Amino acid sequence: MPAARAYTPRNDNSPSPAHSEPGAPYGGFSNAPSHTPRNPAGNRKGVGADRLALIIHSLADIAAVFLGLWILLYLLDANQANVFVDFVHGMADWLAGWSQDIFTMDTEALRVFFNYALPAVIYLAVGHGAAAWLRRL
Repeated sequence: MPAARAYTPRNDNSPSPAHSEPGAPYGGFSNAPSHTPRNPAGNRKGVGADRLALIIHSLADIAAVFLGLWILLYLLDANQANVFVDFVHGMADWLAGWSQDIFTMDTEALRVFFNYALPAVIYLAVGHGAAAWLRRL
């Protein structure tokens, strides 16, 4: 039978040696926050994939914002001679160049809405899907 230990109060936050498991963060307590990498081997594999996923996710969001902003500026009849409006229009034209005139409608506002909303939705779907796939690596 093992010898009984005398109780001694602890002044730090470390777990008692009786409850610790070798190699486990915070002595093996599963509900304690862990600042260790995802990979149990201890290397930081996957961090690059997470950063690339964040970049792709952010670029898709930025592209969708430019396209949505152009739709909004057009529908609100913004001044086309304004530098900001011209910049947003140029970016939206560049981002949606591949999808121009997919929809040819008589109403100009509907044509602009659909021809710029379609690439915005596609950028969001592809960008967020690719980011989610990369995060699973």
